[in-house]
Amino acid sequence: MQVFSTRYPKNCLLTVMDRYSAVVQNMEQVVMFPSLLRDMQPGAHGCEAQAGAPSLYNYFTMLKAIRVDVEHGLLPRKEGQVKMAGGGANAAESEAAETEEGEEVSGQLDLQDQFHLHFSSLHHILTHLTVKAQEVTRTYQEITGQAI
Repeated sequence: MQVFSTRYPKNCLLTVMDRYSAVVQNMEQVVMFPSLLRDMQPGAHGCEAQAGAPSLYNYFTMLKAIRVDVEHGLLPRKEGQVKMAGGGANAAESEAAETEEGEEVSGQLDLQDQFHLHFSSLHHILTHLTVKAQEVTRTYQEITGQAI
């Protein structure tokens, strides 16, 4: 696994982001044949996936995609691009409605509370995804007989 070059406080968002990125990078290096993860459920070693439940392969691809966003930032959504390029009267009306809704939300919570809510949510989600990446890696190693 990758060693951090910069030390941040333990609960710093940058530490959580670095840890997530390092664990997913390790997962990508360990998992040589992602197709072995198909039909495998998290926590159910050797058992086939239940109908509708995400497989470890789904987690593998999702975790890789999120890592790109964490490392390189979010790319603009197609909806935003269409809205910006579309212009017209409908876009102006939509923007006015969104502004009114945004003012109502801002009135309910001050910016510091909003920041804390989103920050703690992001911290929690990244920590949870890091655990999932470690689980995918560990399960793959057990499947292939590489368990440490």
